[in-house]
Amino acid sequence: MTLHPTDAHAPASAAVIEQRTIYPIPHSERMGHPRDLFSVWFGTNTTILTVITGALASAMFHLPLMTGCLALLLGNLVGGIFMALHAAQGPRLGVPQMVQTCGQFGSMGAVPMILLVVFIYIGFSASNLVVGGEGFHLALPWLGYTGGVLAVTALSAFPAFWGYRTIHTITKLISLGCGIAIIWGLVCILGNAEAYTLLGSFGHTTLSGFMGAVSVAALWQLAYAPYVSDYSRYLPNSKQGAKHAFHATYWGSALGTLLPMFLGTILGIITPRSTEILPTLMHYLGGAGPLIMTMLVIGITVANGMSIYCGSLSSLMLLQMVYPKHHFGVRTRIGVTASLMLFVLLLTMLMTHDFMETYTEFLNLLMIIMIPWTSINLIDYYLIQHGSYDVASFFRPDGGRYGRYNVPALICYALGVAVQIPFVSNHLYTGPIAQLLGHADISWAIGLVLTSLIYLFMTKKSRTTISS
Repeated sequence: MTLHPTDAHAPASAAVIEQRTIYPIPHSERMGHPRDLFSVWFGTNTTILTVITGALASAMFHLPLMTGCLALLLGNLVGGIFMALHAAQGPRLGVPQMVQTCGQFGSMGAVPMILLVVFIYIGFSASNLVVGGEGFHLALPWLGYTGGVLAVTALSAFPAFWGYRTIHTITKLISLGCGIAIIWGLVCILGNAEAYTLLGSFGHTTLSGFMGAVSVAALWQLAYAPYVSDYSRYLPNSKQGAKHAFHATYWGSALGTLLPMFLGTILGIITPRSTEILPTLMHYLGGAGPLIMTMLVIGITVANGMSIYCGSLSSLMLLQMVYPKHHFGVRTRIGVTASLMLFVLLLTMLMTHDFMETYTEFLNLLMIIMIPWTSINLIDYYLIQHGSYDVASFFRPDGGRYGRYNVPALICYALGVAVQIPFVSNHLYTGPIAQLLGHADISWAIGLVLTSLIYLFMTKKSRTTISS
């Protein structure tokens, strides 16, 4: 396949559909400042799905308020480090995150990794529709649940179809609007005497519950790892720019997540049943409820549009591998985007019952399959290749200098999944070591460390064998 450096330029306005897809962004079209990433990730996280995720600390793990908030704080701060390290790769390589996976796994070896990530995008998008549909139904009862889901889908189309610049622009507005909405919700609940009394007498601290909440928060951040380069790839390439991209992404995502998750923990305590998180929030918001809930649902439509946008880019890379001589432009991206939105809409109808349990199990599965990929990607980028990749090889049928399959990386990924299993603790399975640890789930930490060490060892051994 031949890269096209003279394709239509990047849009000058957020109102214009992005013309670039999965191919390298020319330096002449690089724009913006790393600080723009702060609002992207702050706004993306100030949504009601983040609130629901924070509610797991109390509703599922039964932690008291302070312990639950501490666990969420720790998980976000640790997980955010690894997530933000991916963001620094965008300005350097100028391609979406999953395109770069070819540099670690080879052109065909990257296929299962990209398929897994598309599954992640679909899962989060479906979760957004379920929560957003319920939120719209509460704020605007005349819509009904199905009407709410359709409204979220329709509003998600704008950022998903229009792309990069539109998403950057909208998230600046969402950061302000949803930030105010979250703070208003906290003020309303903490100012209520009945709620305040309930907060002081709930739950008990256990190691398994604490580690479960830490894991949920860490995974929330790590789940964004396949996203972040997609929103930094237009930034100018410089060493200082990569450093600033890391900090803007890290602090935007961490700070944008904390208050919504703290609100969720509070709601998990004062909610009679875990399935009534949003109705409880509406109750305490009083007369301002419809307005605040509508603002939060509008925020989730942007996050949903981002998931679909990233999913379309990853799907285009899969098509590129099947048809290596074809150049996939904006029309194909729009067609793929529409197909993904329709599929997610159909999937959403299957997630309406026992959503909290379904969502928790989705996060547990996500943890196991995501950790080895992020470890291999970061170790390869920062310690093996030092950020120097032949980007043109990503698009060659034979994988160029990276080949069709990087067997050591694929073996390492499989081992990275396997080493987590004894440490897993959830409703479906509890590993033997997790049982010895009082059902505390530390699989993600074990996976990060051991996968990194295994990949370093295998890469060093492979290079030694070649040199000898």
